[in-house]
Amino acid sequence: MRSPDPAPLPPKGSIVTAHPLNGPWPRRRRARRPVLVALTAASAVVGSAALAGCGQSRDPGVYTVLNSSTDDSYHSWDAAALERCSKRLGVTVRQQSVPADQVMTRSLRMASSKSLPDIIQFDGSEMPAFAETGGLMDLRKLGVDTTDVPQGIVDYGSYKGTYYGAARTVNTLALFYNKDVLEEAGVKVPATWDEMRETARRLTQGHRYGIALSAGGAEDGVYQFTPFMWSNGGDETHLDSPQVVQALDYWKSLLSDGSLSKSTINWTQADVNDQFMAGNAAMMINGPWQVETLDTKKSLHWGIAHIPVPRAGEDSVGPLGGGELTIPDIGDTTREKTSAQIVNCLTSEQEEVTYALNSWMIPANRKAAAIWRKKVPSLSSLADQVAVARSRTAEVGSGWTSVSLALQSAFQSALTGQSSASALKHAQARVESGK
Repeated sequence: MRSPDPAPLPPKGSIVTAHPLNGPWPRRRRARRPVLVALTAASAVVGSAALAGCGQSRDPGVYTVLNSSTDDSYHSWDAAALERCSKRLGVTVRQQSVPADQVMTRSLRMASSKSLPDIIQFDGSEMPAFAETGGLMDLRKLGVDTTDVPQGIVDYGSYKGTYYGAARTVNTLALFYNKDVLEEAGVKVPATWDEMRETARRLTQGHRYGIALSAGGAEDGVYQFTPFMWSNGGDETHLDSPQVVQALDYWKSLLSDGSLSKSTINWTQADVNDQFMAGNAAMMINGPWQVETLDTKKSLHWGIAHIPVPRAGEDSVGPLGGGELTIPDIGDTTREKTSAQIVNCLTSEQEEVTYALNSWMIPANRKAAAIWRKKVPSLSSLADQVAVARSRTAEVGSGWTSVSLALQSAFQSALTGQSSASALKHAQARVESGK
């Protein structure tokens, strides 16, 4: 059990020297969600500024990591990990933490002033903006090891075949369900779309809906739609294809059945978790970052399973999420090679296991994931889901921003009355026009 009174942390947004904290880790209060930035605009700025990263005077023994660990728990976990790596490598590693939606803009300002940090942890959807302009270093050439990293996770950290981002842990989505509610109703955990629709109908009673998910006009909703789109054979390059239309029609069927709240178009993934914990939903689509919060309600007996698929026996293909450690081009090969050693330390087997157990994410390294499965067997299905998960940017790179915004608009239209085909036709036209 973690102490509710952790040692105080330095102010967020400031540069701090990594050091082990006095006392156990604090609990996280709120789940982190996928973030989306204006990658097209960012790319333009990166193209003119990021490639001239050298210029500042750097302390040869001090290295800086820019991340989004403003949450107390993440900040303290990273501080301890950086301290261990500092001792192992004989250098001082500091972290600078800013809110997730500010990592890109802060990086751009630092590139402009030639004061880039040695390592930047981007969300997977952000990395292509720097990579496509040459602002990031090829991690393989710097010696970052990928021996035990599954190809799908390597692809997640790659852009046009070059490996730029090393993940410590990854996440994806799964079906969470209330064991007591399903048992009382005498129903099994659904495995197909038809089964989930019928189960959700049967579990909808009074104030309780059968299923909760995020279909809001933000990246949360798009993240949650991808398993339905991809598992049905749809693709982000053809948003108006029959497969994508069918996936959105399936969401609409849950809504028309009354099994899904109309408020779904306003919910974030954190809101979905709140509904599930309050007993207002018997099942939900969500990610492992919610587990710590779920475990605070001892009376809630929950289970986890693959997201149902259109047809029995098919793979449930979810999205890969999580941060990626990148090394910007600062024009100093010696420092960049040391930064690669820091990345190798942070992505080592033991460090990944430690970070994954703290954060409830899944280790990126195969060997670390095997250890993690034994320690948290209840979440083993998440590791299975990760094995076939996909990167949101693999097909369209930095164009994912346009795809996401178009889908967000389509959800709002289709779930409030417009036909899925019409909404998605408009979405595809919007992507093609670049608007």
